[in-house]
Amino acid sequence: MTEKRYIAYLRTSTREQCPDRQIANVKEYAQKSNINLFDEDIYVEQASGKDFDRPKWNSLKEIGFRPGVTLIITELDRLGRDMQAIKDEWRYLTEKGIDIIVIENELLNTSGKSDLERTLISNIVFELLSYVAEKERIKLKLRQSQGIAQAREKGKYKGRKPIEVPADDFLRVYTRWRNKEITAVKAMELLKIKRDKFYSLVKQHEQNIIQAA
Repeated sequence: MTEKRYIAYLRTSTREQCPDRQIANVKEYAQKSNINLFDEDIYVEQASGKDFDRPKWNSLKEIGFRPGVTLIITELDRLGRDMQAIKDEWRYLTEKGIDIIVIENELLNTSGKSDLERTLISNIVFELLSYVAEKERIKLKLRQSQGIAQAREKGKYKGRKPIEVPADDFLRVYTRWRNKEITAVKAMELLKIKRDKFYSLVKQHEQNIIQAA
């Protein structure tokens, strides 16, 4: 019989952020759930949203994730910095036979579930991310329309500044780029913005989506 092992993966986005809260959360969860989680199996990564270099995560993928391992994370966004990355990592883990525990959303836990239940949970994860993306799109449109309406009431609205990108335009081009239908260079050309502005909008949009989840 394969020995059960638990690994907790925690990530902070900058070196200034302290991981103590996440560490306390996983230890409290492990104790409450009668899980033997050893300190040496708690991996803390500090990866900025800019480059997202994750040597500890990559090391776990190379040598740590084996049959019998259950991965514990505090939130779904610990797996990646955007929706596609989260989907890719979730798919990778489930295909490797790794169980996943998401402390902040136990509905997504695959530990102790049947193959059918794991498949259903994976579908829930992907549908959830798609739902949140659509919800964020609607929120962006609402904010934009409300902002324009308020500005018009105050007589301050004089049209969109050249540097601003309409929410619908960005989301349409973003979706094509994320689906690999066009290159980043082409996306920038369509939106008429430079590289820094494009990736800044991408980062802001995807962080909003993950936080809304």
